[in-house]
Order: sequence, then structure tokens, then C-alpha cells
Amino acid sequence: MAFKKKINSKAQDDKNSGFGANASSYGGRFVTKSGNANVRKTGIGFFEGISWYHTMLTIPRWKFFFIILSFYFLVNCAFASIYVLIGVEHLRGISAVSALDKFGQAFFFSIQTYTTVGYGHISPSGFLASFVASVEALFGLLSFAIATGLFYGRFSQPRAHIVFSENAIIAPYQDKTALMLRLAPYKNANLTEAEAKVTLGLHVEENGKMVNKFYQLKLELEKVNALTLSWTLVHPITEDSPLYQLTADDIKNTIGEVIVFIKLFDDMYSTTVVKRTSYTFDEVVYGAKYLPMFTRSEDENKTILHIDKLNLFEKVRL
Repeated sequence: MAFKKKINSKAQDDKNSGFGANASSYGGRFVTKSGNANVRKTGIGFFEGISWYHTMLTIPRWKFFFIILSFYFLVNCAFASIYVLIGVEHLRGISAVSALDKFGQAFFFSIQTYTTVGYGHISPSGFLASFVASVEALFGLLSFAIATGLFYGRFSQPRAHIVFSENAIIAPYQDKTALMLRLAPYKNANLTEAEAKVTLGLHVEENGKMVNKFYQLKLELEKVNALTLSWTLVHPITEDSPLYQLTADDIKNTIGEVIVFIKLFDDMYSTTVVKRTSYTFDEVVYGAKYLPMFTRSEDENKTILHIDKLNLFEKVRL
């Protein structure tokens, strides 16, 4: 039996989701856990299809520093090789005899020129060596200007410092059930005017072919004035919900994804920041409830938010 027959007929699908309807053209999830679109672009040149600035701002910290240090080392190796090819006799102050010592002293002279430190122990002599040194000094100034901009961009880039629970759950809610997921701020930032939107994507059969259907899930609360503690997004599974009367087996055997979009205002950056994530049906736990994650301090003067308890839940019968 096609899953299409189990979808609540009262649920209205969303035509403006931004995702295509042809299920056969999609592979994997729509949105990654980190919030990026699960899309790889082809048919265009590599250098045309990549933004180096955005890449350097978003790559992991260890990759960023590895690229910076590797570039610094390789550039100085290249200029040191040029000085050796020109002849180290054109660099006053070099007293090396072996080829390795000559390259080593040329390498450190290159570093001094590239960084414009200029200790003065070694200096270029002749037009060619002086020309290469002047080009390297200019290249160094430009390189450090770019690196400084990247450092500042990474440091000052507005980010939504919130973390999502690893699993969404189907939990008891009043006299019914509800789809729930939890999020919390984890930095010392003031987040206000938080707004949430949740979209359900389903891989269903329609007119003999598989298609993608998207539904906007109504939340118990779509906005909160301030996000200071954890926030559990609750979608009551009513007679108008596309999840109405779906069993644990239906969720287990269906290709579906819950896409979450959060928009907040960060007082520190004085701008609006956003965060996205998604939960495939494999990451939805049927019959569970979240455990509390904030408590009163021992002196009863503060509320303690336990970020490490964000993903804790216990199984319950529905």
C-alpha cells in the first residue's frame, strides 16, 4: 500500500518549500545536520563554482590555520629557491658553504623580506636580487592584508550560537501526541525575537510515481521574546497534521525529513542571525519525552542550564 494513502487529507502541502517535487531526482536528505543544503553543483569550472572568501570563513579552524601556515612556508620556499637560482653571492652576509646552508639562509632572508622585518644581517646586492626582494616585500604586504581580513571575518562573523538536540521525538502532549525537538543557546550571548519554522518533507507515491511533498508544521509557539533557556519546539499532532494517525512502523518505513529554521536577533552583533538543521525519520524517536535540562543553583540565586543534557530523553508508552 502506497504511503500516500496514509497522509492526512486535511493537511495542506506547501508549494513554496524551495525544494523540487520530483523524488527520483533527489539523493539523501534535503538539509544536512549542520544546516547546509545537501547539494553538489557540477557543470561549471571549479574556480568559477567556489567562493574562496566564503570557504575560508566557514572551513574548520584547524584547516584554516593549516592553509595559512602551509601558504606561508611554501611561498618562502619558492622565493628562497629563486634567490639560490640567482646566486647567493648576490645576498650580502651569507657565509654558507654547503648547498643546504645556502638554501637555509636564503629561506630565512626570504622570511625577513616577506614579513618586512628586515634585520639587516643579509641584504640584496645587484638589480636582480633587489628586484626579487622588492616583489616579495609587496607580495608579503598584500598576503598579510588578506590574512588579516580573513582572521577578522572569521572572528566577527555573526553566528547563531544555538545547538539542537540530536533527535526529535514523538511525545505525549496534553491528551494527544506531538512532534518535539529541543534547542538551547550555548554562548554568553543575548538572543531575542526568536522565531521558528518547521517543514516536513515526505517521499510519497502520487499517481503511480514517487514525489516529494512538503508541509508547514504548526507549532505550539512560533516566537519567543528572549531565548535564555532551552526551547522545545512542539508540533501538536492534531487532525490537521500530516503526521496524524501515523504509527511507529509508518515512521520507521517512510522516507521523511523534518527541516528546522530558526531566526534570532543577537544583541552583540546587532543583527539577525539564522540557524538550520534537519531530522530524518531515522532520527525521530517514537514514544519518548525529554528530561529537564535546567535546575536551580544551590544558593537559589541562579538558574543552571545544563547543555550536556540537551539530548537526554526517556522512552514512554503512547
